[in-house]
Amino acid sequence: MSNDIIAAIEALKAENARIRGETLATGVILAQLLQSMAKQQLSPHAFATKIMKQAEEAVQGFNPGGDAVHNAVVKSAAVETVKHYEEQIRSVLPI
Repeated sequence: MSNDIIAAIEALKAENARIRGETLATGVILAQLLQSMAKQQLSPHAFATKIMKQAEEAVQGFNPGGDAVHNAVVKSAAVETVKHYEEQIRSVLPI
């Protein structure tokens, strides 16, 4: 491989790591906010269900652009992330 290709790959790896870090931080902040909000509700589990249902519906209605395969991968990752945050939020709610 040429030096230009290697440099481009390294730049993409660095950018990917930065974006993953930003995504992680954003997710942690959102989870903390939603946990705090849910704890203040009269029915925290119903609140969590409503928020996550709305989030999943929004993801399904979103068109990230690109071809069908790209769209499917983006939406699948987003739905999995919604489920992950739902688990995190529910884990701190009273039973």
